[in-house]
Amino acid sequence: MRRLVLVALALCIALPLSADFRTRRERLAGKLEDRVLLLFASTEEEGQNAMGVFRQNNDFYYLTGWNEPGAALLLAAAKDDRPYTEILFLPGRNVTQERWTGPKLAATDAGAARITGFDRVEPLDRLRDELVSIVPSPRGTVLTDRTIGEIPIAWLRRANAFPNYVRLADARPVIAELRLIKDAQEIALIRKATDATVAAHRAGLRAIRPGVTENEMAGLMEYEFRRGGCQTPAFSSIVGSGANSTVLHYSANSGTIQAGDVVVIDIGAECSHYASDVTRTLPASGRFTPRQREIYQIVLDAQQAAVSAFQAGVSTIGRDAPDTLYKVAYDVIEKHGLGRYFIHGLSHYVGLHVHDAGDGARPLQAGAVFTIEPGIYIPEEKIGVRIEDTYLVREDGSLECLSCGAPKTVAEIERAITSRTPAALPTRSRRR
Repeated sequence: MRRLVLVALALCIALPLSADFRTRRERLAGKLEDRVLLLFASTEEEGQNAMGVFRQNNDFYYLTGWNEPGAALLLAAAKDDRPYTEILFLPGRNVTQERWTGPKLAATDAGAARITGFDRVEPLDRLRDELVSIVPSPRGTVLTDRTIGEIPIAWLRRANAFPNYVRLADARPVIAELRLIKDAQEIALIRKATDATVAAHRAGLRAIRPGVTENEMAGLMEYEFRRGGCQTPAFSSIVGSGANSTVLHYSANSGTIQAGDVVVIDIGAECSHYASDVTRTLPASGRFTPRQREIYQIVLDAQQAAVSAFQAGVSTIGRDAPDTLYKVAYDVIEKHGLGRYFIHGLSHYVGLHVHDAGDGARPLQAGAVFTIEPGIYIPEEKIGVRIEDTYLVREDGSLECLSCGAPKTVAEIERAITSRTPAALPTRSRRR
């Protein structure tokens, strides 16, 4: 019977069995020196998304692949007579709660180390003792993602044996440096999320027309995410038509698309925690007006100029950083006297978060994944245009567009809309 219970637990716990998580922990341990890393998983409440589904915080997931609440990670590098240490601490079972949320693995279950991929798995109640045993003294430093006033740290400090000399420091910058360069598993998941996002944009091209609501368009494209094997949108989908196209983070999606509108569609799938981010701007009636075409081409030229200017190890994405791609794109737009209508940055990193961790002033290296997304927004003309793609810096230093399968030139977009197959949205939904 116990064997059957453990098999059921293993099947219910969605943990990617990959050596990549162990490799990340070892890389981080190599940067710790005398310091010790202590991270806490999200609680059940902290990790709830809008649909009531638990999602682990990004740093904890990056190092563990563990997507259950209430756990903790203790990590220390080998030093003198101290061996390399990695321990995953799991909370005790709550059988009553599990009837609502499903079975959870406990540290005392047979096979816990194999299932989680850790050297050691211990009950959460042992965390204080284990921490005290490896924190160097005097003046020991613990890197953590929590502050003194938060519950996990207060819980630790209530222990009689917890030393007063321990200094807490922020772990996030150290982890962010590692997260900036994606490994093969991460790149594969971002590709999958991007492929689903491109498929969604193609579905949008087939469906767009006057009379369709922004919300219908968003729903149709989010369905494509799931068809592509992804679980959820990486952020609130943006479908902004007419005046709404000039609002950067418009997400109400409450309007109805009108003849002659341009429609900004900014969407991204999330696949196994990894995001994508792709924007296209479409003409509702199938063809851009001359003015819309003019603005669109300027934005596209700005994006292409930034792509052409890219140099691995030199280019940056920070708005005020040296050798920034932002200035290249801005100069193209300002050459037409429209710089004041380009009101946001050009790029951000993409990974476990759609705006992923990383220093925008750091030169882009192989393994970095980021966007290039110039835009022009003219409220008085009800014209907003943004073109955004997700790019990967390859090992040879070249730039790969992961999302360019979504039609992007004026000719490609107009041809895709005017030669499309019959409506992807049911006729009755537009007669309400």
